[in-house]
Amino acid sequence: MFRTFLSDCKYLLILWFTQTLSQLGSSMTGFALVLWSYSQYGSALTTALLTICSYAPYVLLSIFAGALSDRWDKKKTMLVCDFLAAVCTLGVLGLWATGGLRMGHLYLINAVNGLMNTVQQPASDVAVSLLTPKEHYQRVGGLRAFSNSLVSLLSPVCAASLYGLWGLGAVIWFDLGTFLIAAAALLLVIRFPRREGQAQKRERVFASAKSGLVYLRSHRGVLNIILFLAVINLTASMFNAALPALLIPKGGEKALGLVQTFAGAASLVGGLLAAALPAPKSRVRVICNSLLFSMSTENFMLALGRGLPVWCLGSALGWLFIPVMNANLDALLRLNIPIEMQGRVYSARNTLQFFTIPLGYLLGGALVDRLFEPFMARQGAESLLCRLFGTGKGAGAALFFLVIGVFGALSCLPARWDRHIWALEKK
Repeated sequence: MFRTFLSDCKYLLILWFTQTLSQLGSSMTGFALVLWSYSQYGSALTTALLTICSYAPYVLLSIFAGALSDRWDKKKTMLVCDFLAAVCTLGVLGLWATGGLRMGHLYLINAVNGLMNTVQQPASDVAVSLLTPKEHYQRVGGLRAFSNSLVSLLSPVCAASLYGLWGLGAVIWFDLGTFLIAAAALLLVIRFPRREGQAQKRERVFASAKSGLVYLRSHRGVLNIILFLAVINLTASMFNAALPALLIPKGGEKALGLVQTFAGAASLVGGLLAAALPAPKSRVRVICNSLLFSMSTENFMLALGRGLPVWCLGSALGWLFIPVMNANLDALLRLNIPIEMQGRVYSARNTLQFFTIPLGYLLGGALVDRLFEPFMARQGAESLLCRLFGTGKGAGAALFFLVIGVFGALSCLPARWDRHIWALEKK
Protein backbone atom coordinates (compact mmCIF):
# COMPACT_ATOMS: atom_id res chain seq x y z
CA MET A 1 0.00 0.00 0.00
CA PHE A 2 2.77 2.44 0.93
CA ARG A 3 4.73 1.70 -2.26
CA THR A 4 1.58 2.19 -4.30
CA PHE A 5 1.00 5.52 -2.63
CA LEU A 6 4.56 6.66 -3.38
CA SER A 7 4.25 5.58 -7.00
CA ASP A 8 0.82 7.12 -7.58
CA CYS A 9 1.61 10.41 -5.84
CA LYS A 10 5.31 11.04 -6.59
CA TYR A 11 4.75 14.48 -8.15
CA LEU A 12 2.28 15.42 -5.45
CA LEU A 13 4.81 14.50 -2.76
CA ILE A 14 7.49 16.66 -4.37
CA LEU A 15 5.04 19.56 -4.61
CA TRP A 16 3.93 19.00 -1.02
CA PHE A 17 7.47 18.92 0.39
CA THR A 18 8.82 21.95 -1.46
CA GLN A 19 5.72 24.06 -0.92
CA THR A 20 5.82 23.16 2.77
CA LEU A 21 9.40 24.40 2.94
CA SER A 22 8.37 27.65 1.25
CA GLN A 23 5.38 27.95 3.60
CA LEU A 24 7.76 27.60 6.56
CA GLY A 25 9.83 30.51 5.28
CA SER A 26 6.77 32.69 4.75
CA SER A 27 5.36 31.85 8.18
CA MET A 28 8.68 32.69 9.81
CA THR A 29 8.67 36.08 8.11
CA GLY A 30 5.08 36.69 9.24
CA PHE A 31 5.93 35.81 12.84
CA ALA A 32 9.05 37.98 12.80
CA LEU A 33 7.03 40.92 11.48
CA VAL A 34 4.53 40.48 14.34
CA LEU A 35 7.42 40.64 16.82
CA TRP A 36 8.87 43.69 15.07
CA SER A 37 5.56 45.57 14.86
CA TYR A 38 4.50 44.85 18.45
CA SER A 39 7.94 45.87 19.75
CA GLN A 40 7.67 49.14 17.78
CA TYR A 41 4.06 50.07 18.60
CA GLY A 42 2.75 47.81 21.40
CA SER A 43 -0.77 47.70 19.92
CA ALA A 44 -2.89 44.62 19.20
CA LEU A 45 -4.84 46.53 16.54
CA THR A 46 -1.71 47.77 14.74
CA THR A 47 -0.38 44.22 14.59
CA ALA A 48 -3.76 42.74 13.60
CA LEU A 49 -3.95 45.14 10.63
CA LEU A 50 -1.08 43.19 9.03
CA THR A 51 -3.34 40.16 8.67
CA ILE A 52 -6.35 42.28 7.71
CA CYS A 53 -4.40 43.73 4.78
CA SER A 54 -3.37 40.22 3.71
CA TYR A 55 -6.91 38.87 3.78
CA ALA A 56 -8.78 41.84 2.29
CA PRO A 57 -7.90 41.06 -1.35
CA TYR A 58 -8.29 37.36 -0.62
CA VAL A 59 -11.88 37.87 0.44
CA LEU A 60 -12.84 40.51 -2.14
CA LEU A 61 -11.31 38.90 -5.24
CA SER A 62 -11.24 35.16 -4.55
CA ILE A 63 -14.41 34.49 -6.48
CA PHE A 64 -12.85 35.88 -9.68
CA ALA A 65 -9.48 34.24 -8.98
CA GLY A 66 -11.10 30.80 -9.14
CA ALA A 67 -12.63 31.56 -12.52
CA LEU A 68 -9.21 32.63 -13.82
CA SER A 69 -7.55 29.64 -12.20
CA ASP A 70 -9.79 27.23 -14.08
CA ARG A 71 -8.79 28.97 -17.34
CA TRP A 72 -5.05 29.39 -16.72
CA ASP A 73 -2.20 26.91 -16.61
CA LYS A 74 -1.80 25.83 -12.97
CA LYS A 75 1.99 25.65 -12.97
CA LYS A 76 2.46 29.07 -14.55
CA THR A 77 -0.07 30.63 -12.21
CA MET A 78 1.68 29.28 -9.12
CA LEU A 79 5.13 30.30 -10.39
CA VAL A 80 4.13 33.88 -11.26
CA CYS A 81 2.36 34.39 -7.93
CA ASP A 82 5.31 33.01 -5.97
CA PHE A 83 7.73 35.22 -7.88
CA LEU A 84 5.75 38.41 -7.25
CA ALA A 85 5.39 37.53 -3.55
CA ALA A 86 9.16 37.04 -3.37
CA VAL A 87 9.66 40.51 -4.90
CA CYS A 88 7.49 41.95 -2.11
CA THR A 89 9.59 40.14 0.49
CA LEU A 90 12.72 41.62 -1.07
CA GLY A 91 11.08 45.01 -0.71
CA VAL A 92 10.64 44.46 3.03
CA LEU A 93 14.29 43.43 3.31
CA GLY A 94 15.46 46.54 1.47
CA LEU A 95 13.36 48.91 3.59
CA TRP A 96 14.48 47.27 6.82
CA ALA A 97 18.16 47.29 5.83
CA THR A 98 18.02 51.03 5.09
CA GLY A 99 16.11 51.85 8.27
CA GLY A 100 13.04 53.00 6.35
CA LEU A 101 10.60 50.20 7.22
CA ARG A 102 7.26 51.50 8.52
CA MET A 103 3.90 49.89 9.22
CA GLY A 104 2.41 51.60 6.16
CA HIS A 105 4.92 49.78 3.96
CA LEU A 106 4.04 46.47 5.56
CA TYR A 107 0.31 47.05 5.10
CA LEU A 108 0.79 47.74 1.39
CA ILE A 109 3.15 44.81 0.85
CA ASN A 110 0.86 42.46 2.76
CA ALA A 111 -2.05 43.54 0.54
CA VAL A 112 -0.02 42.70 -2.59
CA ASN A 113 1.01 39.35 -1.08
CA GLY A 114 -2.62 38.70 -0.24
CA LEU A 115 -3.57 39.34 -3.86
CA MET A 116 -0.93 36.85 -5.05
CA ASN A 117 -2.20 34.26 -2.59
CA THR A 118 -5.73 34.91 -3.80
CA VAL A 119 -4.83 33.87 -7.33
CA GLN A 120 -2.49 31.06 -6.32
CA GLN A 121 -4.64 29.30 -3.75
CA PRO A 122 -7.35 27.90 -6.05
CA ALA A 123 -4.69 26.82 -8.56
CA SER A 124 -2.84 25.02 -5.77
CA ASP A 125 -6.02 23.35 -4.47
CA VAL A 126 -6.90 22.05 -7.92
CA ALA A 127 -3.30 20.94 -8.46
CA VAL A 128 -3.59 18.66 -5.44
CA SER A 129 -6.71 17.04 -6.91
CA LEU A 130 -5.05 16.66 -10.31
CA LEU A 131 -2.00 14.95 -8.83
CA THR A 132 -3.86 12.71 -6.35
CA PRO A 133 -5.97 9.61 -7.14
CA LYS A 134 -9.29 9.62 -5.24
CA GLU A 135 -8.34 6.61 -3.11
CA HIS A 136 -5.50 8.66 -1.60
CA TYR A 137 -7.50 11.80 -0.68
CA GLN A 138 -7.64 10.90 3.02
CA ARG A 139 -3.89 10.22 3.24
CA VAL A 140 -2.96 13.33 1.27
CA GLY A 141 -5.30 15.40 3.42
CA GLY A 142 -3.50 14.01 6.45
CA LEU A 143 -0.11 14.88 4.94
CA ARG A 144 -1.20 18.44 4.28
CA ALA A 145 -2.52 18.71 7.83
CA PHE A 146 0.79 17.27 9.07
CA SER A 147 2.85 19.78 7.11
CA ASN A 148 0.70 22.68 8.28
CA SER A 149 1.24 21.49 11.84
CA LEU A 150 4.98 21.14 11.30
CA VAL A 151 5.12 24.70 10.01
CA SER A 152 3.13 25.90 13.04
CA LEU A 153 5.58 24.08 15.30
CA LEU A 154 8.81 25.23 13.69
CA SER A 155 8.05 28.74 12.47
CA PRO A 156 7.81 30.52 15.87
CA VAL A 157 10.89 28.76 17.23
CA CYS A 158 13.02 29.25 14.13
CA ALA A 159 11.80 32.79 13.53
CA ALA A 160 12.35 33.86 17.15
CA SER A 161 15.83 32.31 17.13
CA LEU A 162 16.94 33.95 13.88
CA TYR A 163 15.26 37.23 14.82
CA GLY A 164 16.93 37.26 18.22
CA LEU A 165 20.39 36.40 16.89
CA TRP A 166 20.63 38.28 13.58
CA GLY A 167 17.49 40.36 13.25
CA LEU A 168 14.64 40.53 10.76
CA GLY A 169 16.98 40.29 7.77
CA ALA A 170 18.10 36.74 8.59
CA VAL A 171 14.49 35.54 8.68
CA ILE A 172 13.73 37.14 5.32
CA TRP A 173 16.83 35.65 3.66
CA PHE A 174 15.74 32.20 4.82
CA ASP A 175 12.30 32.86 3.37
CA LEU A 176 13.79 33.78 -0.01
CA GLY A 177 15.95 30.66 -0.03
CA THR A 178 12.94 28.39 0.50
CA PHE A 179 11.12 30.19 -2.31
CA LEU A 180 13.95 29.38 -4.74
CA ILE A 181 13.82 25.67 -3.83
CA ALA A 182 10.03 25.48 -4.28
CA ALA A 183 10.10 27.42 -7.55
CA ALA A 184 12.86 25.23 -9.00
CA ALA A 185 10.96 22.04 -8.16
CA LEU A 186 7.73 23.36 -9.64
CA LEU A 187 9.42 24.60 -12.81
CA LEU A 188 11.79 21.71 -13.51
CA VAL A 189 10.42 18.55 -11.88
CA ILE A 190 6.65 18.50 -11.38
CA ARG A 191 4.42 17.51 -14.30
CA PHE A 192 0.70 18.10 -14.33
CA PRO A 193 -1.75 15.78 -16.15
CA ARG A 194 -2.97 17.05 -19.51
CA ARG A 195 -6.59 17.01 -18.35
CA GLU A 196 -6.11 20.35 -16.58
CA GLY A 197 -6.07 22.05 -19.96
CA GLN A 198 -9.65 20.95 -20.51
CA ALA A 199 -11.02 23.47 -18.00
CA GLN A 200 -13.60 25.77 -19.49
CA LYS A 201 -11.35 28.28 -21.21
CA ARG A 202 -14.00 29.94 -23.35
CA GLU A 203 -16.35 30.81 -20.50
CA ARG A 204 -16.33 34.47 -19.53
CA VAL A 205 -14.79 35.34 -16.19
CA PHE A 206 -17.97 36.75 -14.64
CA ALA A 207 -20.05 33.83 -15.88
CA SER A 208 -17.44 31.38 -14.59
CA ALA A 209 -17.32 33.10 -11.19
CA LYS A 210 -21.11 33.06 -11.00
CA SER A 211 -21.16 29.33 -11.69
CA GLY A 212 -19.25 28.72 -8.43
CA LEU A 213 -21.93 30.56 -6.47
CA VAL A 214 -24.70 28.78 -8.37
CA TYR A 215 -23.13 25.44 -7.51
CA LEU A 216 -23.07 26.32 -3.80
CA ARG A 217 -26.66 27.53 -3.87
CA SER A 218 -27.79 24.21 -5.33
CA HIS A 219 -25.63 22.13 -2.96
CA ARG A 220 -26.78 23.25 0.47
CA GLY A 221 -24.59 20.82 2.39
CA VAL A 222 -21.38 22.29 0.99
CA LEU A 223 -22.69 25.85 1.45
CA ASN A 224 -23.81 25.28 5.03
CA ILE A 225 -20.53 23.74 6.17
CA ILE A 226 -18.70 26.69 4.59
CA LEU A 227 -20.90 29.16 6.51
CA PHE A 228 -20.38 27.18 9.71
CA LEU A 229 -16.62 27.44 9.25
CA ALA A 230 -16.96 31.17 8.57
CA VAL A 231 -18.27 31.57 12.12
CA ILE A 232 -15.42 29.42 13.45
CA ASN A 233 -12.95 31.60 11.53
CA LEU A 234 -14.42 34.70 13.16
CA THR A 235 -13.64 33.30 16.59
CA ALA A 236 -10.21 32.01 15.55
CA SER A 237 -9.16 35.34 14.04
CA MET A 238 -10.25 37.27 17.14
CA PHE A 239 -8.18 34.75 19.11
CA ASN A 240 -5.11 35.33 16.93
CA ALA A 241 -5.45 39.12 17.12
CA ALA A 242 -5.62 39.05 20.92
CA LEU A 243 -2.92 36.43 21.58
CA PRO A 244 0.13 38.78 21.46
CA ALA A 245 -1.72 41.26 23.68
CA LEU A 246 -2.22 38.52 26.29
CA LEU A 247 1.14 36.77 26.24
CA ILE A 248 3.75 39.43 25.46
CA PRO A 249 2.84 41.74 28.41
CA LYS A 250 2.53 38.79 30.81
CA GLY A 251 5.40 36.57 29.64
CA GLY A 252 7.37 38.35 26.91
CA GLU A 253 8.10 37.40 23.32
CA LYS A 254 9.44 33.99 24.41
CA ALA A 255 6.07 33.14 25.96
CA LEU A 256 4.30 33.87 22.68
CA GLY A 257 6.78 31.72 20.78
CA LEU A 258 6.59 28.87 23.30
CA VAL A 259 2.79 28.77 23.36
CA GLN A 260 2.68 28.71 19.56
CA THR A 261 5.34 26.00 19.58
CA PHE A 262 3.15 23.81 21.78
CA ALA A 263 0.26 24.46 19.42
CA GLY A 264 2.46 23.34 16.53
CA ALA A 265 3.63 20.24 18.41
CA ALA A 266 0.05 19.22 19.18
CA SER A 267 -0.94 19.88 15.56
CA LEU A 268 1.98 17.72 14.45
CA VAL A 269 0.66 14.81 16.48
CA GLY A 270 -2.81 15.46 15.09
CA GLY A 271 -1.43 15.55 11.56
CA LEU A 272 0.23 12.17 12.06
CA LEU A 273 -3.06 10.78 13.33
CA ALA A 274 -4.92 12.21 10.34
CA ALA A 275 -2.44 10.65 7.91
CA ALA A 276 -2.37 7.26 9.62
CA LEU A 277 -6.01 6.70 10.56
CA PRO A 278 -8.46 5.13 8.11
CA ALA A 279 -11.48 7.08 6.90
CA PRO A 280 -13.97 7.46 9.77
CA LYS A 281 -17.55 6.28 9.58
CA SER A 282 -18.74 9.86 9.90
CA ARG A 283 -16.56 12.73 8.70
CA VAL A 284 -19.17 15.30 9.76
CA ARG A 285 -19.13 14.03 13.34
CA VAL A 286 -15.32 14.23 13.41
CA ILE A 287 -15.40 17.82 12.12
CA CYS A 288 -18.02 19.00 14.64
CA ASN A 289 -16.52 17.20 17.66
CA SER A 290 -12.97 18.34 16.89
CA LEU A 291 -14.00 22.00 16.71
CA LEU A 292 -16.14 21.80 19.84
CA PHE A 293 -13.26 20.27 21.81
CA SER A 294 -10.86 22.95 20.55
CA MET A 295 -13.15 25.85 21.40
CA SER A 296 -14.00 24.41 24.82
CA THR A 297 -10.40 24.04 26.02
CA GLU A 298 -7.81 26.53 24.74
CA ASN A 299 -9.75 29.78 25.12
CA PHE A 300 -10.73 29.11 28.74
CA MET A 301 -7.28 27.92 29.80
CA LEU A 302 -5.63 30.98 28.28
CA ALA A 303 -8.21 33.23 29.91
CA LEU A 304 -7.94 31.80 33.41
CA GLY A 305 -4.39 30.44 33.42
CA ARG A 306 -1.67 32.32 35.29
CA GLY A 307 1.52 30.98 33.74
CA LEU A 308 3.26 29.21 30.89
CA PRO A 309 2.42 25.61 31.93
CA VAL A 310 -1.33 26.24 31.78
CA TRP A 311 -1.09 28.37 28.63
CA CYS A 312 1.00 25.74 26.84
CA LEU A 313 -1.31 22.90 27.89
CA GLY A 314 -4.35 24.83 26.72
CA SER A 315 -2.69 25.59 23.40
CA ALA A 316 -1.80 21.92 22.89
CA LEU A 317 -5.35 20.74 23.68
CA GLY A 318 -6.86 23.36 21.43
CA TRP A 319 -4.83 22.32 18.40
CA LEU A 320 -4.58 18.55 18.87
CA PHE A 321 -7.58 17.59 16.71
CA ILE A 322 -7.60 20.50 14.25
CA PRO A 323 -5.49 18.57 11.66
CA VAL A 324 -7.89 15.64 11.91
CA MET A 325 -10.77 18.04 11.30
CA ASN A 326 -9.00 19.65 8.34
CA ALA A 327 -8.13 16.32 6.71
CA ASN A 328 -11.74 15.12 6.90
CA LEU A 329 -13.08 18.47 5.70
CA ASP A 330 -10.66 18.40 2.76
CA ALA A 331 -11.70 14.87 1.79
CA LEU A 332 -15.40 15.69 2.23
CA LEU A 333 -15.21 18.66 -0.14
CA ARG A 334 -13.09 16.91 -2.77
CA LEU A 335 -15.47 13.95 -2.83
CA ASN A 336 -18.51 16.20 -3.25
CA ILE A 337 -17.17 18.78 -5.74
CA PRO A 338 -16.21 17.70 -9.30
CA ILE A 339 -12.61 18.47 -10.26
CA GLU A 340 -13.67 20.64 -13.20
CA MET A 341 -15.65 22.85 -10.77
CA GLN A 342 -13.21 22.92 -7.87
CA GLY A 343 -11.34 26.10 -8.85
CA ARG A 344 -14.54 28.15 -9.05
CA VAL A 345 -16.23 26.52 -6.06
CA TYR A 346 -13.14 26.77 -3.85
CA SER A 347 -12.82 30.43 -4.73
CA ALA A 348 -16.45 31.08 -3.85
CA ARG A 349 -15.74 29.10 -0.68
CA ASN A 350 -12.76 31.33 0.08
CA THR A 351 -14.87 34.47 -0.15
CA LEU A 352 -17.70 33.10 2.00
CA GLN A 353 -15.63 31.17 4.53
CA PHE A 354 -12.77 33.61 5.01
CA PHE A 355 -14.47 37.02 4.88
CA THR A 356 -14.85 36.79 8.67
CA ILE A 357 -11.07 36.58 9.18
CA PRO A 358 -10.21 40.25 8.54
CA LEU A 359 -13.40 41.18 10.40
CA GLY A 360 -12.30 39.03 13.35
CA TYR A 361 -8.79 40.52 13.41
CA LEU A 362 -10.24 44.03 13.30
CA LEU A 363 -12.76 43.27 16.05
CA GLY A 364 -10.24 41.39 18.18
CA GLY A 365 -7.59 44.08 18.03
CA ALA A 366 -10.03 46.96 18.52
CA LEU A 367 -11.97 45.31 21.35
CA VAL A 368 -8.82 44.44 23.29
CA ASP A 369 -7.23 47.89 22.85
CA ARG A 370 -10.34 50.06 23.17
CA LEU A 371 -12.72 48.12 25.43
CA PHE A 372 -11.36 45.19 27.45
CA GLU A 373 -7.96 46.59 28.47
CA PRO A 374 -9.38 49.99 29.58
CA PHE A 375 -12.23 48.18 31.36
CA MET A 376 -9.86 45.98 33.36
CA ALA A 377 -7.57 48.96 34.12
CA ARG A 378 -10.49 50.58 35.96
CA GLN A 379 -11.09 47.57 38.22
CA GLY A 380 -9.79 47.50 41.77
CA ALA A 381 -6.97 45.11 42.54
CA GLU A 382 -9.21 43.16 44.96
CA SER A 383 -12.17 42.86 42.58
CA LEU A 384 -13.40 39.47 41.40
CA LEU A 385 -12.38 40.19 37.81
CA CYS A 386 -8.80 41.04 38.81
CA ARG A 387 -8.62 37.88 40.89
CA LEU A 388 -9.71 35.87 37.85
CA PHE A 389 -7.77 37.62 35.09
CA GLY A 390 -4.94 39.45 36.87
CA THR A 391 -3.95 43.10 36.76
CA GLY A 392 -1.93 45.30 34.44
CA LYS A 393 -1.65 45.09 30.68
CA GLY A 394 -2.89 41.74 29.39
CA ALA A 395 -5.73 41.37 31.93
CA GLY A 396 -8.26 42.76 29.45
CA ALA A 397 -7.08 40.30 26.80
CA ALA A 398 -7.58 37.47 29.30
CA LEU A 399 -11.19 38.55 29.88
CA PHE A 400 -11.66 38.75 26.12
CA PHE A 401 -10.52 35.12 25.76
CA LEU A 402 -13.25 34.03 28.16
CA VAL A 403 -15.85 35.81 26.02
CA ILE A 404 -14.69 34.29 22.73
CA GLY A 405 -14.44 30.88 24.41
CA VAL A 406 -18.15 30.95 25.25
CA PHE A 407 -19.02 32.28 21.78
CA GLY A 408 -16.87 29.67 20.01
CA ALA A 409 -18.26 26.71 21.94
CA LEU A 410 -21.87 27.75 21.33
CA SER A 411 -21.21 28.32 17.62
CA CYS A 412 -20.24 24.65 17.18
CA LEU A 413 -23.65 23.33 18.17
CA PRO A 414 -26.00 24.27 15.27
CA ALA A 415 -23.96 22.37 12.66
CA ARG A 416 -24.57 19.11 14.52
CA TRP A 417 -28.29 19.39 13.72
CA ASP A 418 -28.02 20.51 10.06
CA ARG A 419 -29.47 17.79 7.81
CA HIS A 420 -27.91 19.30 4.69
CA ILE A 421 -24.41 18.94 6.16
CA TRP A 422 -25.10 15.34 7.19
CA ALA A 423 -26.24 14.59 3.63
CA LEU A 424 -22.61 15.07 2.47
CA GLU A 425 -21.81 11.71 4.10
CA LYS A 426 -23.59 9.86 1.30
CA LYS A 427 -20.66 10.29 -1.13
